[in-house]
Amino acid sequence: MGANHHNKMKALRAAFPYTLPILTGYLLLGSAYGILMSAKGFTLGWTVLMSILVYAGAMQFVAVTLLTAAFNPWAALFIALMVNVRHLFYGISLLEKYKDAGKLRPFLIFGMTDEAFSIICSTDPPPDVDRNYFMFFITLLAYLYWISGSALGSLVGSAISFNVKGLDFVLTALFVVIFIGQWRGQKNHLPAIIGVAATIFCLVLFGQAYFIIPSMLVILAALTIFRKSLEDKRDAS
Repeated sequence: MGANHHNKMKALRAAFPYTLPILTGYLLLGSAYGILMSAKGFTLGWTVLMSILVYAGAMQFVAVTLLTAAFNPWAALFIALMVNVRHLFYGISLLEKYKDAGKLRPFLIFGMTDEAFSIICSTDPPPDVDRNYFMFFITLLAYLYWISGSALGSLVGSAISFNVKGLDFVLTALFVVIFIGQWRGQKNHLPAIIGVAATIFCLVLFGQAYFIIPSMLVILAALTIFRKSLEDKRDAS
């Protein structure tokens, strides 16, 4: 019991510094979501409940409109699938990392977001830290940051009325910060270059509304083709 608790605390201390960019982004973006919910007439309880049960970032913003419009379950299902389809690719790439997670795996799957995925894929825990609990605390901390931001925004929104247009740019800024951190922390930049190049190519070819799925397929194919080379370089470093 004591040793297990010590291992968990060690994993928590190791994970926390990596989640600081998420803390900043989720508090601001979550607050924007909470303010929007409040402006649409939803109370603190509903806002927090949505963040606890749905926890889908951009989809939660979309859900505000769905909740205030005529109920159309098929449209809601299609929109949710399109907004979050990238998580299918995230899940495929994390099969190896999550295979030995045991009882932690259901929450790791539920709590997988763009930001948590980015850190888990690019960061190795210290040698004396349990990998599964390291990934778990990255996921849990991000989850708590989002809920806290949503609650804060709901409280602020119920007390103050102001224009929140443009606050969603916080998510873009968060991605940029995480990308820069990964670039500096990795010697092999080929995966990052593949990701950026494939995304730009598909954005030009398919347009802003349809580029996400094709870019994910191109990235997946490219990383599969160069997998052995990437693994050899990682082992050599």
